[in-house]
Amino acid sequence: MKLSLNLALLLLCYAGVSFVNSLAVMSVDLGSEWMKVGYVSPGVPMEIALNKESKRKTPAVLSFRDNIRLFGEDAQTVGVRFPKQAFSYLLDLIGKSIDHPLVKLYQKRFPHYNIVEEPERKTILFKIDDETSFSVEELIAQMLGKAKEFAEAGAQQPIKECVLTVPGFFNQVERKALFQAAELAGLKVLQLINDYTAVALNYGIFRSKTFNETAQYIMFYDMGASSTTATLVSYQSVKTKDKPYVEIHPQSTILGVGIDRTLGGLEMQIRLRNYLAKKFNEMKKTKNDVFKNDRSMAKLFKEAGRLKNVLSANAEHPAQIEGLLDEKDFKLPVTRETFEELCQDLFERVSRPVEQALKNAHLTMDVVNHVVLVGAGTRVPKVQEHLKKFVGQELAKNLNTDEAAAMGAVYKAADLSTGFKVAKFITKDAVVYPVQVTFERSTEEGTKQVKRTLFGSMNPYPQKKIITFNKHTSDFSFNVNYADLENLPAEEREYLGSPNISEYHLIGVADALKKNTGENVETKGIKAHFTMDESGILNFVNAEFVVEKTISPDEEEGTLSKLGSTFSKLFGGEDEKPVEEKPVKEESPEEKQSEEPTTEEKPEKVEKQKDTKETKKPVNETAKNVTEKPTKDLKPKVVTIKEPIKTKEQLLTVNALDKKQFAKSVEKISALDKLENEINRRATALNNLESFVIEIQNKLDEDEYSKAGNPEEIAKIKAACSEVSEWLYDEGSDADADTYEKKLDDLNLLTKDLLARVFEHKERPEAIKALNSLLNHSSNFLLSAKNVTKTTNPEKDIFTDVEIETLEKLIKDTEEWRDKSVKEQDAIKKNQPIKLTIKSIMDKMAALDREVKYLLNKAKLWKPKKVEKPVKEESNTTEKTEEKDGENVVAEEEEKEEEPATIEAPEDKKDEIKDKKIKSESKDDDHSEL
Repeated sequence: MKLSLNLALLLLCYAGVSFVNSLAVMSVDLGSEWMKVGYVSPGVPMEIALNKESKRKTPAVLSFRDNIRLFGEDAQTVGVRFPKQAFSYLLDLIGKSIDHPLVKLYQKRFPHYNIVEEPERKTILFKIDDETSFSVEELIAQMLGKAKEFAEAGAQQPIKECVLTVPGFFNQVERKALFQAAELAGLKVLQLINDYTAVALNYGIFRSKTFNETAQYIMFYDMGASSTTATLVSYQSVKTKDKPYVEIHPQSTILGVGIDRTLGGLEMQIRLRNYLAKKFNEMKKTKNDVFKNDRSMAKLFKEAGRLKNVLSANAEHPAQIEGLLDEKDFKLPVTRETFEELCQDLFERVSRPVEQALKNAHLTMDVVNHVVLVGAGTRVPKVQEHLKKFVGQELAKNLNTDEAAAMGAVYKAADLSTGFKVAKFITKDAVVYPVQVTFERSTEEGTKQVKRTLFGSMNPYPQKKIITFNKHTSDFSFNVNYADLENLPAEEREYLGSPNISEYHLIGVADALKKNTGENVETKGIKAHFTMDESGILNFVNAEFVVEKTISPDEEEGTLSKLGSTFSKLFGGEDEKPVEEKPVKEESPEEKQSEEPTTEEKPEKVEKQKDTKETKKPVNETAKNVTEKPTKDLKPKVVTIKEPIKTKEQLLTVNALDKKQFAKSVEKISALDKLENEINRRATALNNLESFVIEIQNKLDEDEYSKAGNPEEIAKIKAACSEVSEWLYDEGSDADADTYEKKLDDLNLLTKDLLARVFEHKERPEAIKALNSLLNHSSNFLLSAKNVTKTTNPEKDIFTDVEIETLEKLIKDTEEWRDKSVKEQDAIKKNQPIKLTIKSIMDKMAALDREVKYLLNKAKLWKPKKVEKPVKEESNTTEKTEEKDGENVVAEEEEKEEEPATIEAPEDKKDEIKDKKIKSESKDDDHSEL
């Protein structure tokens, strides 16, 4: 009973537990054309989440039509008929103003969209009607929300944390905008990981055992829908000292990156679409221009995408569209040669990202071990041909081009989360766009603009940097912007957008300088602290005015005397509180450089050693040395004082959503989610009601259902089903979910008894068969158990007579109950109330099974008693003395063997055993008296 009570309490407590932080995490590889979702949950390794069509990737498309929001393939279907209501290739637009070159290119490619300017942020809005418009962040947030649903369905638990892949060429504004989109979707972003870094991680984790101290160089060539990147990565094993001992872990390091933001499968598809449209116009099947019909161009765009994929494996294939324009069909054979001629200039750009990556890494193709293909665009034969010719080696195709980034990102998500432990794999990313600080300084020749590099090209991150301003005595400003953009092609500089990032205004410099003046004070300037975090986002930490103050021997003696007095009071038991001095951090030599970026501040090694030695001394000795040391031996001490400087930041690019705008976007998306849930609920309720009506109407014609019901009952059910069926196809077609669910509940209540009788009659034979089998086994066990009682076999007295009698009686009672119940059930009609229910049979089986298992467990735990050796009569109970060779020899008594350990029965059987034991002992007493 004690065990059962504890179990009940445990289950009760567990029922009240709510998991605040779910263990499952996810990754989203959100590309321009496709979205792949990975997840990992307890008991489930890294896996790709399936969408509702059970596919592993989903088109990155969403649509709005008649208050219905659709995603993926459903949205694509809507987009063919209503192009203005379906939105795709959105990742290329995030974080951009309406006059951005990529926005202009998007409008040229998809002229049917109604794109307007957002008045406050100067970004773009997709206008659907006079009352409805969506920002790019809101649209992407809804896609991420759908990705969250896919991952939660696979993990079967809520998910809040994720890692998102991001194109490596995304700037600061684009990365921050993607962060806000994820926040709108209710996701906490553990990290933004560059897509090529995720691919490199996925490639490395399955080959980590092949790495050693010698670097291996792998180039990943990724041609996606909108862009192309070439990334040179080194793999090797490195030693780390994060723990008290040295460990060796695999590491991937990004050495060089080359980009082309407009080279991809989308541009090829656009050109093929325009070619097909031109050919259709040349056929002169209609007077209307196909270029001016949005629906026709959407059909051609879809066919061009299919044709592009087919021509990668076939030399020729026809383009065919029914009713393209004015009910006129279109059919045209297209050869691969024609497709390659259309994209000839694109293929000539294939090698440029590779050249740029090698240049940034300061390496040549001679050191590259493999060139690995990534992205769907690399399946085009001409792309492979040009790339192979440039790199001079075979191309590796041993990577899943669709899922590599998603799987690498979910591995990083599991590593960053607190609920999982993964094998350590170090990743070192690199800065693609250098960042510099610019400010003005007054000189004899006039005002001079000074530039200082903060994060150089291909600098690893995360990293901290400090820059020092030591010529300013009043409030001033400095700018942070991108540097060394001359190394990029002219087109890439335009696509990057404005080179300016932020302007920082430092306030209170003069007051801080005035506050820290004197003969013993040396100014070290104003230090601004920056970090580049794991997501590649630049953060301004703080600014502080730093001075070094020299303490004279007298001042130091006074301070040390106070310290000695403090120790005396501490050990002397005085009541006065000791005076504490705030620890002061010394400036590293690196920070003394004038207006140069430095690394993170570090205390000098000499000071560290000194502090360590002092702390190792006993307290009394330290106090004694401090108080007794002569004044003439004391040297002036230099301490560092840091005064915070107030800083105001002004963004020089696209602003993020402010609190008011963010709240409005959340409200808008929540309303759409609620509407979608209600629509899905209504559709589910309608489907369930229709299915139930049809199923019942069909089953009522079957014998087992007609025999199990009364004529009046069956007629009533048929009438109700007919009434609901007619209602569904008439006025019920526009009903809400509550009405459908209420109708279904009424039908369930009406058919409950009939369905229950059918179930009982159908399952009863199997249940009786199982009962008979259990009775046979129990009877056989009883025969064997009777041979191991104290009465029949004293040496093997496993069971008591009471236990045997109890089991025998239970078997007999069960058999009698079975025979009686079966006879009574057979005597009544199938449409009458059930006499012998499945539950009653299961209860009898459970009681019998419980009794037999108890005896079986007792037999398993039973051990034979050990028989003690008889003691000789002439031997003494304690010791025996014999005479041997004139000496008394004492033979010690043999040690008694330990009794076997007592084995208790299970807790829930103790009371039952106790009752049986009392009965058994009373019978034994009666027998002895006789």
